[in-house]
Amino acid sequence: MAGVKGRSGGARPGAGRKPKAVIEGREVQAHGGELKRQKAVPVPQEPTDMLTLLQNVALGLTDATSLQVRAAIAAVQYTHSKKGEGGKNKDAADRAKAAAGGKFGVRQGPRLVANNK
Repeated sequence: MAGVKGRSGGARPGAGRKPKAVIEGREVQAHGGELKRQKAVPVPQEPTDMLTLLQNVALGLTDATSLQVRAAIAAVQYTHSKKGEGGKNKDAADRAKAAAGGKFGVRQGPRLVANNK
């Protein structure tokens, strides 16, 4: 029907994305499995440092929801700085200041005393 006027193009039967089927709270996946959706319940935590909480979650010592872990990651950035955030020049200056303590330290400039009598 390629040559007939008004009959070419348009929607084809069976084309497009297939609708997802939801069966009794389970969502059918494209690969054939089912996924049960459930709400995450917050896990009570003792008040600790956020870095300690993240280390305990990583080691499997405590359970936390994904929301709690994301909140801890966001909060730890304000309390602990990364190694590279200080800058290498600042680190070099700190090391030089610590090494210069004795004989090679920065000397005080000369005092200018004027006697105008």
